[in-house]
Amino acid sequence: MASKQKKIFLPEQDKVDARAKRKILSKRIRPIDYDSISSVSDLVSAMRGASIQARNLGRCAEVLDNIYSDRDRPTVMLGLAGPLIAAGLRKMLRDLVAGGFIDVIVSTGAILYQDIYQARGFGHYEGTPEADDTVLRDLLIDRIYDTYVDEEKFIETDTWLGYVADELPPGNYSSRAYMDFVGSKLEDEQSIVRTAHKMGVPMFVPAINDSSIGIGLTHHYHRMLQEGRPRLSIDSIRDNYELTQIVVQSKKTAALYIAGGVPKNYINDSVVMSYIFEEEKGHSYALQLTADNPNWGGLSGSTLHEAMSWGKIRSKATTAMCFVEPSVSFPLLFGYALQKKLAARRARLRFDWDNDVLRSISTGAKAKRR
Repeated sequence: MASKQKKIFLPEQDKVDARAKRKILSKRIRPIDYDSISSVSDLVSAMRGASIQARNLGRCAEVLDNIYSDRDRPTVMLGLAGPLIAAGLRKMLRDLVAGGFIDVIVSTGAILYQDIYQARGFGHYEGTPEADDTVLRDLLIDRIYDTYVDEEKFIETDTWLGYVADELPPGNYSSRAYMDFVGSKLEDEQSIVRTAHKMGVPMFVPAINDSSIGIGLTHHYHRMLQEGRPRLSIDSIRDNYELTQIVVQSKKTAALYIAGGVPKNYINDSVVMSYIFEEEKGHSYALQLTADNPNWGGLSGSTLHEAMSWGKIRSKATTAMCFVEPSVSFPLLFGYALQKKLAARRARLRFDWDNDVLRSISTGAKAKRR
């Protein structure tokens, strides 16, 4: 016969508010059950009931659900940083643009440059972080952690970008105007830059100097100076002006940050700059995938709630952050969006530019994947 268990009383137990306790302990963690999972979208949906970063990724998926179902048709601004092309995410990024998920791209120069490098027929190759880098240097092979690229083909691509600049009338251009022209010169239909050009998606590269695109433009600058000819220059303040007009003329904006860096800050600062137009704007939606931590005080890891203190994100905005390296978290999250076809009925935006003035934003035909 089993002995009767003696009831144990904890200190202060008689003061516990049982009703409040039941309310807090009302929702159990739900195990991820592969008996009911048959796709990436199923997996990410299941993560909503899990914990730690799995739940955070599931919450990011909920933010996407809200963005693409919002009747006010938020302008989606995608901030890109980190070695995303080297990580093998080029096709997925291109498909998001082609599928109508993205309205504006703000990127590091390196990401769009490496897309151009591939569009011109050159490759990224499997490598190892334990490589002898002095040997690689002798072979003119550049290393991006565990990925290799061909330095000779980089130089060729740099030079090509400089000669593309030769084809434009001399003067000041935003990075958007220059990148759109570059996209018109590419033939690879799997290129992010080519697809953004075709779909009318503006591409801003706020730190264009700090990239191989900047090297190519420096080559253009040097040749024009030697030949005594007028040259093209990138006007970074014009970038500010153009991007801020997009924010001001949008009913709502949504910010998707992949990693952090300059693109994250740039998208946020476009909100701050809206006061120039006597508007007070803040992102209605925001999500971020990053491996950076908030406790170092840097922008890449700073929380979206911290951005609320600056007015960059609305105090009642729908937000989520997932602290998982983007080469893992990004394919999962946007695999969810692609498989769910969240943008299937979403009208594409048309931007009517008159030089540096945005005359209007209108909606065109429904987005189609190409």
